[in-house]
Amino acid sequence: MPSLERLLEKFLFASRWLLAPFYIVLVLSLATMVVKIVQLFIEGLPHALEATESGVILSVLGFIDLTLTGSLLVIVIFSGYENFVSRIDETQHKDWPEWMGKIDFTGLKLKLMSSIVAISAVQLLRAFMSLKETSDRDLAWYVGIHLVFVISALLLALTDHYSGEGHKTADHEQK
Repeated sequence: MPSLERLLEKFLFASRWLLAPFYIVLVLSLATMVVKIVQLFIEGLPHALEATESGVILSVLGFIDLTLTGSLLVIVIFSGYENFVSRIDETQHKDWPEWMGKIDFTGLKLKLMSSIVAISAVQLLRAFMSLKETSDRDLAWYVGIHLVFVISALLLALTDHYSGEGHKTADHEQK
């Protein structure tokens, strides 16, 4: 029986590689976002001189939104891959960012929620910048959805903190 158990454990451990295609798709999604941000920039460039200040701000908020979403993808790709599939040898990359490889699942959840709140805030700000084109109903939905994200992030952080995950991270950082 022990050999059957070891075989099952090896099989289960190897199954983590089934996640690799998910991360490949996320990388391709990031490339798609690069195409989209370049397209938006090129489309907006001819109109830059005649654009109003709020029009320029709305365009920049769109770029910020895409950038935050792209950053979120990078966090998910690297942290998820390292937490669930395989470690990446950071010695092979001289410009390896310090945070990579140090975000555990709890940190990943909190960073995801923080990014989602930031993206939601940008969307809400865009709605406020174009109040004339946004109905009161839509604005109420934007505010409501943003508040749900903020409250969810706070509850997640509090839950992690009081469940001991926050204490473990704080204790580990002090050592």
